[in-house]
Amino acid sequence: MSADESKQNESALATEPTDAGDVVHVIPPAPDGGFKAWTQVFMGHLVLINGWGYLSSFGLFQSYYTTSLSATPSAISWIGSIQIFLVYLVGTFSGRALDAGYYHTVLTLGSFLQVLGVFMTSISTQYWQLFLAQGICKGLGDGLVFCPTVSLVATYFSKKRSLAMACTASGGATGGIIFPLVAQQLLPKVGFGWTVRTMGFVILLNAAVIVSIARVRLPPRKTGPLVEWSAFREPSYTLFCIAMFFNLWAVYFAYFYVRPYPTPQPAPPRLTDPLPQISTFAKTIIGLSASESLTLLLVMNAVGIPGRLACGLTADRLLGPINTLIPVAFFAGVLFYSWAAVSTAGALYAFCVLYGFFGAGIQSLFPASCASLTADLKKMGTRTGMCFSFISVACLTGPPIAGALIQHRHGDFLYAQVFGGSAFLGGTLMLVAARMAKNGLSLKSRM
Repeated sequence: MSADESKQNESALATEPTDAGDVVHVIPPAPDGGFKAWTQVFMGHLVLINGWGYLSSFGLFQSYYTTSLSATPSAISWIGSIQIFLVYLVGTFSGRALDAGYYHTVLTLGSFLQVLGVFMTSISTQYWQLFLAQGICKGLGDGLVFCPTVSLVATYFSKKRSLAMACTASGGATGGIIFPLVAQQLLPKVGFGWTVRTMGFVILLNAAVIVSIARVRLPPRKTGPLVEWSAFREPSYTLFCIAMFFNLWAVYFAYFYVRPYPTPQPAPPRLTDPLPQISTFAKTIIGLSASESLTLLLVMNAVGIPGRLACGLTADRLLGPINTLIPVAFFAGVLFYSWAAVSTAGALYAFCVLYGFFGAGIQSLFPASCASLTADLKKMGTRTGMCFSFISVACLTGPPIAGALIQHRHGDFLYAQVFGGSAFLGGTLMLVAARMAKNGLSLKSRM
């Protein structure tokens, strides 16, 4: 945190004396709007473009990596898997850094690692270089900026928090449209190197804007543990973490399986495939071309924007984030079971539109719901980061489980679809339990 920013934060605090004559700071209510608050939402939107938006374009390079590096799809797929894992795993450390007053430090370092990872990817010619550049370096950069940024945005809002978080999370969908289109247009014309460097310049420009406009609202909490173990003694928080573990087990599955991964002879994934890149539903079951499969991915990402906003507005104005998340997760589970009946291109497009809406809603309501369980805003980063780190294991293990189930069925998706639907329904039940642990059986309370 800069000296000027520290002075601004201190001046924004009211003070009151205690009985002992000491003076303590009283944190004013969240502004819940205004230019500065919405500027932080815009900043968070750019952060999500650089992180999740770029990550969603990883599959477009699968064929290139496999051909140019003579590596197996299984080995290549670990690059994307470890990147997602690190995005969430680093949350415990980067979230605590926000609370301690080091947000700008981790933001600058994370942005630097993101840019470095992308540009080093553009000149990589061997598998280990790509793994370090795109998997480790970019993944660490994403993890450093993601958790503290969504936690920071949450501190600026109370009644409009879910909408603000939805607008922030929509950056992932925005980037999920931008970067695949860039790759589709440039990869055949200028090659891999300059395609990735073009993406790198986009990320660099966004990073410059991000660092220049990011502002921390709360004073630092220098003392305190890295992990607040007492949070797990709160049944509602613990049950919520378990619920999101189940939901994150399945939420990215459909995005991976409708992507275009052209191979000469499609084959079912092996047990070691963390992100199954060979047998995708659109190509092997429905028979769509790679171009049509890309359209499906773009549709899912595009629908995610209104999906996030609609869920955010519903949470703020009607139900509350957790009350909204419960039916959204339930319908996502129902859609996964329904996916088993999809056998035509039209039905698959309908599934992608509906799942793109509800899947995006889960991703945007997740941070807002976690924030609603945190009464002390000074612990927002720590508690959000702890939850992120907990569910990172789900992001790492979910796709391999799906791949193993598809292999067991010799390329058929039924068991994987049942697994995903069951994970969502299990997550829904745990969300209901978390709500009951917090507010009892009352159906009228907003939460």
